[in-house]
This record gives sequence, C-alpha cells and structure tokens, in this order.
Amino acid sequence: MRAVSRRRLIQLGLALLCSVAISSSLTAADRFEGPAWPDFRNGFALHGIADGTLPDDLQLLWEVTTPDGVTSTPAIAQGRVYAGTISGDLLCLDLKTGKEFWKYHSIESVDPDEFAPGFLAPVTIDASTVFVGDDSGVFHAVERDTGKKRWTFETDGEIIGGATLLGDSRVMVGSHDGRLYCLDRKTGKEVWQFDTQGPINGSQALAGQFTFVTGCDKPILRVVNVEGGTEETEIPIESLLIASPALRGDNLYFGTDSGEVIAMNWKDQAIAWTYADPSRQQQIHSSPAVTDDVVVIGSRDKRVHCIDRATGKPRWTYATRAKIDCSPVIAGNRVVFGSADKNLYMVNLEDGSEVWKYNTGQSITGSPAVVGGYMVIGTDQVDGRILCFGPKP
Repeated sequence: MRAVSRRRLIQLGLALLCSVAISSSLTAADRFEGPAWPDFRNGFALHGIADGTLPDDLQLLWEVTTPDGVTSTPAIAQGRVYAGTISGDLLCLDLKTGKEFWKYHSIESVDPDEFAPGFLAPVTIDASTVFVGDDSGVFHAVERDTGKKRWTFETDGEIIGGATLLGDSRVMVGSHDGRLYCLDRKTGKEVWQFDTQGPINGSQALAGQFTFVTGCDKPILRVVNVEGGTEETEIPIESLLIASPALRGDNLYFGTDSGEVIAMNWKDQAIAWTYADPSRQQQIHSSPAVTDDVVVIGSRDKRVHCIDRATGKPRWTYATRAKIDCSPVIAGNRVVFGSADKNLYMVNLEDGSEVWKYNTGQSITGSPAVVGGYMVIGTDQVDGRILCFGPKP
C-alpha cells in the first residue's frame, strides 16, 4: 500500500474539512428522535460525552441477572436498552422498568449445554438494526424491533471492539484476526478489508473519510481511508494502544500499555503532549472522555485522571481501591465510571470531588451508557447483572 507524505496528508485533511466537521461531531441527537446512546462512546469521535445530565442522587431502578457477567457497553434509544452478555445473549429491555422485549442468542441451538460465544463488544445500533460481535469472531446484525437475525459475518478472531457506522449503508468492525472489515449494512457482504497484521481491540474513531486503527501487538497507528479501505499513512507511536482513541479537532487522545496518555495531531504526525505519573505507571485499558477543556481517563493504577487538554498537565486524580478499565462518561459537570473495587462513582468534573458512590458487590470493567438522566452498566462476575440507575421514581 502507498504511503503519502505529510504535506499530502494535510492537503487531504483540509479538502475534507467540512465532512470531518459533520461526520466526527455527530451524536445520538443527530441520528435518533429523542435522547440516545447508540454506540460505544456516543458518536463517531468517541468523545464519551452524554447529551444530558444525571441527578446527583442516582437511584437503582432495576437490575437484570445474567448467567455470566457483562463487559459490553449497552446501546440505548427510544426507551429501549440493547445489552450483550458473556453468556451469549443479546437483550432488549425497557429503559424505565427492565422488562424484556426480546432475547437473541449467539448460536441457534436447542441444546442448553452447547457453548454459546459471548458478547463482550460494545453494542451499536442504527434506526433498524443492532450490530455486535462475539468472542468467536462472528459479527451479528439483528432486527431492533423483533430480535430476529438479519445476517452474520464470520471473521477469524474474537471481536471485542464496537462497530462504527459509515454513512447510511455500511458498517465497520475490527477483529482479533488483525483485519478491519467494512460490510454492507443490509446484506452483510464484505465491501473491503484492511490488514493491520495484529489484533484489533478497540472501536474506530471517524474523521470524515479517515479512521485510525492499530494492531495491539505493534506500536503503529494506521490512517485508513474508509472509502476503499486503503492505507493513507503509518504513524509510529512509542507504546501499544490497547483501548479506543478519542478525536477532537485534529488531535487523537489515547492511553497506552506503558501507562501514558498521549495527545497526537494525526495530520502533522506530531505528539502535542504526553502525560504520565512515573511513580504509579500502569497499563491503560480505558478510553478517554474528552471535552473542549479536559481529557478524563481511567487506569490500572486504580485512579481516574483529569488532564488539561491544551497543556497535558494534571487537573485532578480520583483514587479507588482497584484497577479501572471502565471508560468514564461525562454528563454535564459530572463524571461517572466503575472500578474493579465493585463500586460505581460519580465525581465533580471541576475538581474530582466525590458526589455519589454505589457498591454493586461485583467487579466492573464495562462502560456506562447515559441517556436522559438514566445510566445503564453491567457487572462482570458470574451471575453478573445489568443495572439501571436514574432519578427517584
């Protein structure tokens, strides 16, 4: 594949400025009637920002027990929750009551003892379809209204990253087989594939015609043109990227396996800043939430870090008692996240002070979906649960 010069890359980026601004800033409000959380980080730029706020005195409204845990991030739209479980069930639930509308299983079998691949990946939805990959490498498209299978597409490795919608007709997903796939949303037929030569863990941020992908065994970020699945350039990075990057402006923000948080201008291929705490440097499996002012990210050092987006300097940290693989969500002036210490937390975005805390009794590695004053998240132990919090009834 042909690499392009930095100057040519900048020219391409400027030529696409309008489409970048439109595509990468789209949130649920642009794609659905009413509040929604339709994919891993609520929009193509993976900002991790809710469209509304949460009450400070969140109440547990309902819970649904699953045979195994839940690490998948749910999708929410039009009063329904779509959640995947490690036991291989995709559930459609009422947001306010937890009532089950339908259940889809990852395999079509009447034998209850047959192993069913689990849904670890975040759920993505459009107006009519639910998209999610399983840990055997099968990508599923399911009718939103009925829970009936539309089609499946097989890859050669597990899928743990969420899908990205491309326009009105295509969907993109990465696999541990090292390939990024673009599929027709109606038929599931392959449009193109791109080989990264390493397992793909995360979801793909989208900037107009470009997306960004890395195999988690090589410190190389690849810029891919999604029109045809061709590589535009390769950008060396110093450490492996395990989770998904967020995009704001021309900068990508991401954590690394060496415990650094990096801001990188993808057009200039230049590092804007690097943040790390050398005394407590641990792997980062969390994806950042990014506003105009700050970057908020969890770490296996047991803390959530709030970083000044312009300078890379620390604003505050909040310590828990165990690793934080959960990706924080910003809702108004609050940050919500879970920890392996079994607690859910809400802290003040301005200073990191604790606002609310809830002990679930089970470890949390999945990330929350936040819609219209409600938060839905799963716990990841055996007999895990899907939990919904919201305002007092």
